[in-house]
Amino acid sequence: MTENQTWVTEFILLGFPLSPKLQVLLFGFFSLFYAFTLLGNSIILVLIWLDSRLHTPMYFFLSHLAIVDIAYASNNVPKMLANLLSKQKTISFVPCIMQTFLYMAFAHTECLILVMMSYDRYVAICHPLHYSVIMSWRVCTIQAVTSWACGSLLALVHVVLILRLPFCGPHEINHFFCEILSVLKLVCADTRLNQVVIFAASVFILVGPFSSIVMSYIHILCAILKIQSGEGRQKAFSTCSSHLCVVGLFYGTAIIMYVGPRYGNPQEQKKYLLLFHSLFNPMLNPLIYSLRNKEVKAALKRMLEKERTS
Repeated sequence: MTENQTWVTEFILLGFPLSPKLQVLLFGFFSLFYAFTLLGNSIILVLIWLDSRLHTPMYFFLSHLAIVDIAYASNNVPKMLANLLSKQKTISFVPCIMQTFLYMAFAHTECLILVMMSYDRYVAICHPLHYSVIMSWRVCTIQAVTSWACGSLLALVHVVLILRLPFCGPHEINHFFCEILSVLKLVCADTRLNQVVIFAASVFILVGPFSSIVMSYIHILCAILKIQSGEGRQKAFSTCSSHLCVVGLFYGTAIIMYVGPRYGNPQEQKKYLLLFHSLFNPMLNPLIYSLRNKEVKAALKRMLEKERTS
């Protein structure tokens, strides 16, 4: 009996309970948003790769953020788009578990990459004379590799804890992808250990890094206020404003989903928050950096001028 319960061949993703016409309309909109996500982050990557002026630690971490955003959106959105046009919204067991793992891995990695970006801004503004020594390419590479490794290992812990559990029918996931808490609801065993690990990991990967970012920006603000010239203050603020917007969007929704209090229908609320997280956050990040960052806009202008003259 236990063996029959444990071996599940597929799940059904319930997605959004909408009429067929509305689902087709959403497919068009979401496909457009996904295309903008891929295009915007790809442009950021190309600009950083081709323009030597952007070969700095700040843009090194920004390139990793763009890679994470492309991978994060590509893990969840294509299956959601396919299900919007399909009557059979099924996903096999192994792809579902892989989707859970990749979602957690990319989300954790983005948390840590944003911390590294805030540390880079802290060193640049609070210790400008030692910046090149503290933020050497060796240090930046170690920080990036550590972010990816920690994000993947923490996601692996969650998946291993899920795979040890038996699943029961009905195999319907009330989500548009295999989100970890929604998958756990199909388990016919005690999931308290999983719940505790998820909460502890959320505190470790969300509250801890977010507190670190807040402390960095408190020091940055104090350093900026000591700058005498208005032009110097404006330049310092402009280098941080883009990152602050991205941090606010990412950590704000993530903390509400996994750490914040529950009101009304938490399952439906989290579903729409995760839609924002999976689709709109990765699309908005390159827009924020391109619209608010003079160096990125200048690099884009140089690339376009170079294309015209060639």
